[in-house]
Amino acid sequence: MDADPLIKTYPDIGQLAFGTKGRALVSTFMYLELYLVAVEFLILEGDNLHKLFPETSFHVGGQTVGGKQCFVILTALVILPTTWLRSFGLMAYVSVGGVLASFVLIGSVFWAGGVDGLGFHEKGMLWSWSGLPTTISLYTFCYCGHAIFPTLCNSMKDRNQFPKVLLVCFVISTVSYGSMAVLGYLIFGQSLMSQITLNLPTQNMSSKIAIYTTLINPIAKYAIILSPIATAIEDTSPFRNSRSTSCLIRTVLVISTAVVALAVPFFGYVMAFIGSFLSVSVSILFPCLCYLNIYKGYRRFGLELVLIVAIVLMGIVVAVTGTYTSLREIVKHMTRV
Repeated sequence: MDADPLIKTYPDIGQLAFGTKGRALVSTFMYLELYLVAVEFLILEGDNLHKLFPETSFHVGGQTVGGKQCFVILTALVILPTTWLRSFGLMAYVSVGGVLASFVLIGSVFWAGGVDGLGFHEKGMLWSWSGLPTTISLYTFCYCGHAIFPTLCNSMKDRNQFPKVLLVCFVISTVSYGSMAVLGYLIFGQSLMSQITLNLPTQNMSSKIAIYTTLINPIAKYAIILSPIATAIEDTSPFRNSRSTSCLIRTVLVISTAVVALAVPFFGYVMAFIGSFLSVSVSILFPCLCYLNIYKGYRRFGLELVLIVAIVLMGIVVAVTGTYTSLREIVKHMTRV
């Protein structure tokens, strides 16, 4: 982006490296990843709201809708108005609530373990080779924001501050994820579920705070995740400047994510699939391959090239093993349902 001012988005980088096929490939993986992350947000909301209100249901057309499905639908309706915002500047104020909620969540879980009596005494298997593919896939998912980095950079008033933004974001994310992982293991050990909030007893105030703040995150971040997909669709429409067309496109996207969340409500394994198949491609493989092709005239065999090839090979291994493991588990759980 610094070398070519015409580069505005991640697909632009793919086109510069590999032409129209590169743009199509990067776009497909990028938008599919963002789309499934939006689906994950709805699954997260459904799981946690169902834990708080397990008896809730409503009737539609003579049919009773209850459990997680009920809350997935309600969450989609609540989130829908936030997706109609087209300015990243406005969305930034919405998303800052998600950042604050993350800190409150970590503090609440720590309080639940240290003060409310859950304790930090659980023991379990610290290392399991059979769980390694899923673990790496989940780890990769935690750093899958690369797809919207170019868009975010271009939306800033001062693009020169973007490296500092990245540094702060990665440090905060790493501390947050690491803290939650350690707390979850120390409190619940082997019984830890795909979301720590599903383990917390709802009678404790700290647990209620943790669950409620978990519910804030998807509402705060959903619109930013869905915005690049909506913008790409709008740009292909002859009515791209129409406000009503924009709202219609975003409404259809929200409805479709709700349908997928209802069909495949397996939070942990869907996250593992996103991490292994899509996040690895978008955040590891494509950047390396694009870089190598764009700067092939300057490439020399040396330490940098060796490291990049090593990263690509590692990414391929993670993608193959993680995708197979996650899809196997998703199919297994769907057949049980």
